Amino acid sequence: MLPFNGSCFNPPTFLLIGIPGLETLHIWISVPFCSMYVIAILGNCTILFIIKTEPSLHQPMFYFLSILEGNLSYTDFIQMLLGFLFHSGRVSLPSCLAQMFFIYLMIIMDSSVLLMMALDRYVAICKPLRYMNIMSKSLLATLTLTALIRGISMVCPMVVLASRLPFCQSNVIQHFACEHIALVSLACSSTSHNRFLGMVVAAIIIIFDTICILASYTSIVHKALQIATGSLQRKAFHTCSIQLLVMFFMYSSFLSSSIMYWAGQATSQDVHNLLSAIYLLLPSTINPIIYGMRTKEIKQHVLRSFGRSPTSSSISHVST
Repeated sequence: MLPFNGSCFNPPTFLLIGIPGLETLHIWISVPFCSMYVIAILGNCTILFIIKTEPSLHQPMFYFLSILEGNLSYTDFIQMLLGFLFHSGRVSLPSCLAQMFFIYLMIIMDSSVLLMMALDRYVAICKPLRYMNIMSKSLLATLTLTALIRGISMVCPMVVLASRLPFCQSNVIQHFACEHIALVSLACSSTSHNRFLGMVVAAIIIIFDTICILASYTSIVHKALQIATGSLQRKAFHTCSIQLLVMFFMYSSFLSSSIMYWAGQATSQDVHNLLSAIYLLLPSTINPIIYGMRTKEIKQHVLRSFGRSPTSSSISHVST
């Protein structure tokens, strides 16, 4: 830590110390996170390869899924693992701000993709005869661009406000990554605007997006209950179960971390950091497993890629 006398400074580097209080266990802590990281990379790359090479999967649903699986910030995870393994946690202010930008852009894009997938499933089940007309390539491009613009417009103000803060408390970030609150807590001026903006972004992701997604799947369930054919009902409920399961893992981990930060001193910093690591890594690790095991088309091609012929008993789930 640098010595300070209360005056403002522009630190050449910040020091990310990982999980404070558990520095001696960083090597052991890195083992499960390395495992999750490897699983996330292998799983996501497998799903992306199958979607790209299989023409029958070139559909809107799998297009959104490919965005979700490809939305993994590898640089941030590598920085985290290097810090755990080799204590190489020094980062400049511009690099720290860039890391913050991509972390939150990744989170917001994930939430936006879940919104788009909910819309796709609503149209597919509630308006099946108009599906191909509604979910056109132009609409897919528009939705993707809108999601990207939404993410950038929400993250940029956070990064700009953080870049203008004077730092005089310390150059030690009590975290393994340049998260918003972890960085602004080092400022020696008021951070009320930064914290308020962070709460607004979290509220939009957790509350607004969740309400829209649940409204979509409520309509799907209502429509499914009116369908006489048992197979179509099972397809609708199966679709809901997959998407809601993915949504649960993503929003619950992000919400837990946000609540811990809002709770302030009520929880220790190591709990904050462990929860942050979980919400950054868990969705990327769980998603390919859920979609690979629960989506018939993907499961068929995965088995075929490993030289196994899918049987009717091994693939009993209906398609999403």
